[in-house]
Amino acid sequence: MSGGDGLFEVEPVEKKRPQGRPATVDKTFRAFDPHQVLLLPPSLDEWLPEDHLARFVADLVDDVLDLGPVLADYTEKRGFPPYDPRLMVRLLIYGYTTGIRSSRAIERKCADDVAFRFLAADQAPDFRSIARFRRRHLDALAGLFLQSLHLAQKLGMVRLGRVALDGTKLEASASKHKAMSYGRLTDKEERVEAETAELEARAAALLAEAEATDTAEDEAFGADGKDVDLPAELDRREKRLAKLQAAR
Repeated sequence: MSGGDGLFEVEPVEKKRPQGRPATVDKTFRAFDPHQVLLLPPSLDEWLPEDHLARFVADLVDDVLDLGPVLADYTEKRGFPPYDPRLMVRLLIYGYTTGIRSSRAIERKCADDVAFRFLAADQAPDFRSIARFRRRHLDALAGLFLQSLHLAQKLGMVRLGRVALDGTKLEASASKHKAMSYGRLTDKEERVEAETAELEARAAALLAEAEATDTAEDEAFGADGKDVDLPAELDRREKRLAKLQAAR
């Protein structure tokens, strides 16, 4: 108690705000509840805008591309059912054309990227399954990638993801596949042949880069190792909070 005029006056105590929490401000923010429980699970079809590239890839794989060469390789009826080839082809075409060539990265994307979750129908193939699928169906995939690039070009698309399809660039590159310059290729069939050769080269490059990336990551993390975001001692919320509090 204080020696002042008040009989029961108490010395004022300054309340300290816990570290890491914002001070109270006179401002209204939009509702934010990270732990909100949804009464109904969201529909996969509602996750992406109608004009998203992932929707184009899904339509391309499901309704246009000929997956016969891939499906023909599955003759064994016994054993654990593999992932649907449509799912895997969706992931590879979208991933590789948007710059994601690592099988480990694609596995992560299937967990935390809306477009990949949409394409995989919320399934999550591990990186070994993704890499094995590519290696097993390498020739068929080269044909599917070529078809994809060719169809996108015919639709007037300037690029498919990050893969440029600009006609001028293709013409400039196509001369590498001919003894004469592209400007001298007046015959339509020769032009088509040159453009096809360039698209084939780009499709092959995508698959080769993916293989090189996986090989490098196998060496870095081990054939079965993952490039995990957090160490094992921080992989659960309870452990993380305890470690964070202790480290303050």
